[in-house]
Formats: sequence, structure tokens, C-alpha cells
Amino acid sequence: MLAEKTNFTITRMVRLLEISRSGYYAWIGRAPSPASIRRVHIEQKVAFFHGDSDEVYGAPRILADLRADGKIISRKTVAATMRRLGLAGICPEKWKTTTIIDHTDAYPVDAVKRQWDTGALNQVWVGDITYLRTWEGWVYLATVIDAHSRCVIGWAIADHMRTDLIQDASRWPWFCAGTARRR
Repeated sequence: MLAEKTNFTITRMVRLLEISRSGYYAWIGRAPSPASIRRVHIEQKVAFFHGDSDEVYGAPRILADLRADGKIISRKTVAATMRRLGLAGICPEKWKTTTIIDHTDAYPVDAVKRQWDTGALNQVWVGDITYLRTWEGWVYLATVIDAHSRCVIGWAIADHMRTDLIQDASRWPWFCAGTARRR
């Protein structure tokens, strides 16, 4: 109402808001309650600790910071304050292990002796598999790349990570021409 005081009279505003004029003036003159003072103080502390954590901390960690600062407060109060301020913590996603290591297997021989770029096209191919989250679930992307030109020789996508995924990627029907670009 204070912001609209220049545009409308107090009498008109209290009539439209259906409150009494004497009640409005009593509210204006009233000192803030201890609960509202504490709420403002807690909001400032929560905003400070959240910003100090690079906006990563959620209610449990901010609660620990507040208690270390000497405040007596519950986790639910911290969570409600964060919701009211529009603050949210960041939860790391759960790690998905995709490789099962068999320590009894022997590692393959390094045929190129770690010399990937031999100076000629189609001499050394390298590959990798990565996993991607889609609306339908996880899919695996296998790529085969020419080490000299860094051109993608082939790729394949499947919902599994078996050897036929790599075979499909290496059977892709096109190859890099001599016009490959270098980085």
C-alpha cells in the first residue's frame, strides 16, 4: 500500500482490500514481531551460506553451517526458508559403472607403441565407447576415428555395450578422404 500511496488514497485502498482503516494504521505503527525478525535473520544467513558454497549446498549442509554458527534450528525450517527464497542445492548424479574389469584377462599388446599419428591416413584407428542418457533410457555410442586426420571413420549406437557394437562401428561404409582437416 505504501508503494501505491501516490496513486490512490488510503481510504480507497483499505475499502478495496476490505480491511479497516484503523487496523491499517495500527499495523503501520506496530514494531516487527520477534518471529519476523528471526525469520529475516535466518533468511539472510541461509542466503549467505548458500552463496558462500557457490550455490551448491542444500538444506542438510546449510543446517550444519547454521548450527556451527550457533543457531538452534531444524532442517525443515531451513528447507522451508530455502524454498521461500527460491534456493536449491545441487545433488550429484549417481555414478553408473559400465566397465567390469576382469583382472585375470591379459591386456592386449600395444601394436603402435603409443605412436598414434603415423603421418598417413587409415594406418591407425582408435575407438571409444560412451553412454548417453535419452528419454528412452541409456544408449551407448561407439566411435572409430582415424588417428592421423581425426576423422570419424564410423559410429554405432545401441542399447548394449557388447562387441558387436564396436564391429558395427568399424563396418561403417565410408572412409576419410585425403582432404581431411587437421586441428
